Amino acid sequence: MSDGGAAGLPGNGLVVAAHGRHCMVEAADGQRLLCHARGKKSEVVVGDRVHWQPAGDEGVIDKVAGRRNLLFRQDEWKTKSFAANLDQLLVLVAVEPMYAETQLARALIAADSAGIPTLIVLNKTDLPEVAAARERLAPYRAMGVAVIELSLKARGDAARALLAPLLAAKATLVLGPSGMGKSTLINLMVPAAAAQVGEISKALNTGRHTTTDTRWYWLDEARRSALIDSPGFQEFGLRQLEPSDLPALMPDIREHAQTCRFYNCSHLHEPGCGVRDALARGAIHPSRYRIYTELRAELSVKRY
Repeated sequence: MSDGGAAGLPGNGLVVAAHGRHCMVEAADGQRLLCHARGKKSEVVVGDRVHWQPAGDEGVIDKVAGRRNLLFRQDEWKTKSFAANLDQLLVLVAVEPMYAETQLARALIAADSAGIPTLIVLNKTDLPEVAAARERLAPYRAMGVAVIELSLKARGDAARALLAPLLAAKATLVLGPSGMGKSTLINLMVPAAAAQVGEISKALNTGRHTTTDTRWYWLDEARRSALIDSPGFQEFGLRQLEPSDLPALMPDIREHAQTCRFYNCSHLHEPGCGVRDALARGAIHPSRYRIYTELRAELSVKRY
């Protein structure tokens, strides 16, 4: 990685890391340099394609190109962007510790809203509790979400061989709560990841190692396949959505909502509700309907 070799080559670049108003931009020739956005507020996120100009030893971003998509979460107080221009989202969960299904559902809803395909990876399948973990993911398999099982530590070579074709020629964002094995996955697929983190942290934050920022890693020399590592989160707000948006963004709810008597059915109490009928006969899992009702109530709270 070069600190300024690309500074004489203004033009389109890729944002591979960002911290505050500063970001690391990779030029077409692979050189990287520190850039900052004009103005006080930066709207640049990892995955953005930008146009920049040299400014001394650094660069200045003049323009952010239009995005294909943007994955973000929004609560009552702020919006947090993960990354832009993604080909897929990989949500990493594990047999142990038990993951929060509501957080998984929220990530899938946000991805669906942004038009981003999703892959669920179940890690630590060598542990004895694997049957229970599979059962918890059964509703997601049933509604068409791809679920891949592996063991990143116990069977690393097999995991790498399984993941490689799924990640090929794609920009994949990895999301996962603490303890699921996200760092293990990144280090398995990108052996030089630790060194890259050190270089980026030094450039972006004057030497202080930061672990709260999204980072882009190439998986191949041709720079066609990439993993984007994003920090963990405690909450995943969906305040960007309206309550009426939810059914269309939950495949199992969407499927049965088409048979409701009323076009604007809330799927909570109306007669002739296809969703509640499907729930009663076991076609919708109770945990999924519970998540739907909780999210609908949350999004129905008046916003100021």
